[in-house]
Amino acid sequence: MKSASATTAQNNLNRVFLGIGGNLGDRLGNLRCAVELIGKRIGRIEKVSSVYLSEPWGFTHAKYFTNIVAEVYTPFSADEVLTKAFEIETELKRTRSGNGYEGRTMDIDILFYNSEIINTERLAVPHPHICQRLFVLLPMAEIEPNFVHPQNGKEIDELTKICIDNGKIKKLSQKISF
Repeated sequence: MKSASATTAQNNLNRVFLGIGGNLGDRLGNLRCAVELIGKRIGRIEKVSSVYLSEPWGFTHAKYFTNIVAEVYTPFSADEVLTKAFEIETELKRTRSGNGYEGRTMDIDILFYNSEIINTERLAVPHPHICQRLFVLLPMAEIEPNFVHPQNGKEIDELTKICIDNGKIKKLSQKISF
């Protein structure tokens, strides 16, 4: 049970769920580095899911992705979190060709920001494809199954059960420490 002061401190911060993954390079090492950098630059990490191995979604690639979801408490706005996530991706050698989905060393997506709905030219939160991606829903359900999607009113656990994604996905025994 959290102390009253810890709860008060969390109430002054924004609760963010980040989807973190990649399929190029040292996939587990990149996850570890991303979590470490998120903790240093974005905010306090509260929970991190198990690592999930999944086939690429939306494109074909020989290498499967490693994916996790992290719950983070941050003083930053959603736009600031996005900027910091892009900086971390770049530091971990992510390149963007602008040609749609492709292999990458690191991808950090804002899945949820508090329970806000954000639609700007730069950012859409909740992540627009979360309900279609089992590789995001399963790790999210592991750490926060009762979180309610602010647009459709369904809990993550329920979304996991009704998701029609039939991609191959496997929970690994590895955990990323934080």
